[in-house]
Amino acid sequence: MTTSLFPQITSQLSSNERLLWSGQPRQGFMLQATDLFMIPFSLMWGGFALFWEYTVITSNAPLLFWLWGIPFVLIGLYMIIGRFFFEALQRAKTFYAVTDERVLIVSGIFTSSITSLNLHSLGELSLTEGKNGEGSVIFGHNPLANLLAGFSGLAGTLNSKMTQFRSIAGAKQVFDLIHQTKRMS
Repeated sequence: MTTSLFPQITSQLSSNERLLWSGQPRQGFMLQATDLFMIPFSLMWGGFALFWEYTVITSNAPLLFWLWGIPFVLIGLYMIIGRFFFEALQRAKTFYAVTDERVLIVSGIFTSSITSLNLHSLGELSLTEGKNGEGSVIFGHNPLANLLAGFSGLAGTLNSKMTQFRSIAGAKQVFDLIHQTKRMS
């Protein structure tokens, strides 16, 4: 268990609150199971959008056709490569903590978002764990949590809306710590 102090977390703690664990999601480039679908789909989308734009430009089509293809090319580029950078940046700006009173998530790229869940009223917990011990602790009941556990590359997906400690090392130990702390509180 790491109790390293992130300023983003310590600034949110009350004077009598005791930090039990803090961490971050895995950093850097990360492939997920859903990329088996997303990579081919994004290549087809982006390839068609680029082909459209190339054809329009080389055939001297009206300006409206040139402009029509630009959003589709931009969406394609985001799906092919941009989503990986955006998600890595999102994870770099996300911090998790378990205290003797609550579970805390501080995140946000442009603005800070703070999620605080009181341990006394904390509902169901779910754990998804890989062979290497990395996994996610999901707060609240969500029947699609396991299915969508890796589907966060697109903003607005259900997974990005779930309250969770996502892709953390030692997920089982954190899961057990939350259960133990919840029982003691």
